[in-house]
Amino acid sequence: MLGAAGAEDAEAALVEADGFDAEAFDSAGTVELLRSGEFDPCSLQARPTDLMRRRQHGRAAVAAVAAVVVCGALLGLPGDGWGRGSAAAPSYARNPAAEAALDPAKVRRTVAGAWETSPRTDFSVWPARGDLVHDQGLLRRALAVWARPGAGVRVSATPGTPSGPPMGPPQLLYAGTVDGTRVVLLHDGLRVVRYAEPASASRSGALDFARVDDADAASAAALVVTRSDSNVRYLTAPWVTRASVRDLLDPGAEARPLRRDSAGVTDALSSPVQARACASWDTLDVRSGDSDHLLTDLGELVPARLTSGRPSSPGDVSTAGDRAVWARTACLLPAVRSHGVRSVNSWQYARQALPERGGTASWVCTRADTWQGPGSRVLAVFQPPGAAGAAGAIAAKAEDSPACGARRPDVLAGVLWRARGGAWYLLAAGSPGFTSVAARGAVTGSAKGTRLVVRARAGARAELTGVAGGDTVPALR
Repeated sequence: MLGAAGAEDAEAALVEADGFDAEAFDSAGTVELLRSGEFDPCSLQARPTDLMRRRQHGRAAVAAVAAVVVCGALLGLPGDGWGRGSAAAPSYARNPAAEAALDPAKVRRTVAGAWETSPRTDFSVWPARGDLVHDQGLLRRALAVWARPGAGVRVSATPGTPSGPPMGPPQLLYAGTVDGTRVVLLHDGLRVVRYAEPASASRSGALDFARVDDADAASAAALVVTRSDSNVRYLTAPWVTRASVRDLLDPGAEARPLRRDSAGVTDALSSPVQARACASWDTLDVRSGDSDHLLTDLGELVPARLTSGRPSSPGDVSTAGDRAVWARTACLLPAVRSHGVRSVNSWQYARQALPERGGTASWVCTRADTWQGPGSRVLAVFQPPGAAGAAGAIAAKAEDSPACGARRPDVLAGVLWRARGGAWYLLAAGSPGFTSVAARGAVTGSAKGTRLVVRARAGARAELTGVAGGDTVPALR
């Protein structure tokens, strides 16, 4: 910077210059000018000229007007724009991937029969079906609402399922009209998404998300299309050769045939999760190859598969014994509804002779596993002698427990039971891997093997443990 000394030197140099008129020079004003920042030869002056500033302001004004015109055009467009009252919210950012995902012409379609030669048998090989698969307007609305659901759209997602927009063009599974509702089912590899809009404008639309990664032929055998008046309709997989209805609470009854249309949509059947009383429990029985899979509605987009047997190798509910166990377990299923349940296994792990000639009771472990992995529900149920449909008592329940699962099939539970004579007993039973069972606390006792019976008082509390595989295992809680 040019300081005070520098300014005085410059002034002296000017005075000494040849031809300089000292009298015409205003020394005070000149000194101030020389000392100012504008005269500093070491300071960069990057300020634009007045003409350049006018040009910049003009360009900014033109850009602002153009932005207003473009935004107004987008808001007014009936097809690609999102006007007031639209089901899709406005687009705040656009990029090639997002635009491709919103283009109905780029929706992926699997050819019919692809599942017969594919190494995978899941939703990825479902063909596009339904009478509206070529309705570009419907598909465009479904994709737009999926990407940006408006405030009037009812959105639901099973636990652990992201509800964000698709990463690219999804696969079309179904587009058609069912029960006065236009329905679109889409799949992006991780999720199945259901878009529904009323045929009339009397109701708002809906968007449902369900996680379906790692599906197989059984868990990908059906999807819920619509629910209305306590009924449900399913879209069945292309490999399903027969569909029927089986009431879990009536294990001796034959399955009832269930008609399907040309697209694979079933007739309506009763949805048990919406019933006020557990008087029946209708399930969807589908045949695939030589196997029959039992599926039940638990209030979600993907029905849960029901199985029976040891946790290490659960199988389809196919025998009279399996159906008898489920007949006394079905009414407990509302305890696991709306948790993103993939499958529910019911395993009768012990039978126990009751004291004072009370008959024989059953111990059943029911485990609900989820699509996301965490969030499993485990119920240990004590079933005294009784008729089908009598669910028994929940002796213990747990969440996110490995008990009664493939990794740790051991399970132990106990209950206080009153005999006909009025005496109370602590009853406990463990799965076949237990070598001993013991009780401590208000009730004490132990027994070799898998079962324990000890006299007790009403309301007594005890801590149960058992030994399985050389390890001490606490009771389920």
